[in-house]
Amino acid sequence: MAQLLPGEDCHSNIGHASPTSPNPPIKLRVLSLGAGVQSTTLALMAAHGVIGPMPDCAIFADTGWEPAAVYEHLAWLRSHNVLPFPVHIVSAGNMREGLLKAARGQRWASIPAFTRTVKRGHFEVGMIRRQCTTEFKIVPIRRKVRELAGLTRRRSPPYPMAEQWIGISLDEVIRMKPSRESWQVNRWPLIEKRMTRQDCIAWLKRHEYPIPPKSSCIGCPYHSDSMWRDMRDRDPTAWSDAVTVDAALRTGVRGVRGEMFLHRTTIPLAEVDLTTAADAGQSDLFGDECEGMCGV
Repeated sequence: MAQLLPGEDCHSNIGHASPTSPNPPIKLRVLSLGAGVQSTTLALMAAHGVIGPMPDCAIFADTGWEPAAVYEHLAWLRSHNVLPFPVHIVSAGNMREGLLKAARGQRWASIPAFTRTVKRGHFEVGMIRRQCTTEFKIVPIRRKVRELAGLTRRRSPPYPMAEQWIGISLDEVIRMKPSRESWQVNRWPLIEKRMTRQDCIAWLKRHEYPIPPKSSCIGCPYHSDSMWRDMRDRDPTAWSDAVTVDAALRTGVRGVRGEMFLHRTTIPLAEVDLTTAADAGQSDLFGDECEGMCGV
């Protein structure tokens, strides 16, 4: 493991109960690990003692539809002598399989896909509400945290006993969202340190760590044009998969009128013009994912 740089120390005490606090101290600290740039930096900074107290574990919620590079990076994070705490993997099923079932009219956890319908002789474009983050990320992580905190089949206490670290960086501060659970508090250590995504990349480079890939599902409609383009040019297997699922979702999805697409232009993904250097067509939409569970 790389060494600490001069001047780095562990000084954060957020989450501790004070001596006069009426509530017991935090019992469990969990790092929500997406295996992207920010959450990887957060985990490694904790391993260096730069952010503390040391988390008890990290949890990766596997949707079953991440790019191969994300799973390879996750395997490295879980390998010997990288992190001093365990990384648990939880899952609520395979999102890709769920989407293909949706194309056959079965129940599904909706993704923020784009729809095109004809009204009064012209096209109207809409966006489906997002259920995927809750069902594939938030719920399985929460279930595991409750298990680790000893709350399975038990009444939740009215005070915080678990602290969840979320890898939102300063440039994504709009994604901060307090916990909805009385027994858990959220913490954003990268924002405490006023670190942006680029600061995270710089920190990883200084410590000679690999730069993680973007952590998000292969066919996520939040992808920017540059990310779609990068997938098409550098990961043809993932690109082919996204094109296949996009085509399958066009019609027949329960509760969706008109046609459905993964790209905002409401053009089949295989036909979208992604040749421009700038994101003239679609920018990154992960700012809309305010829970901070995706893209970090």
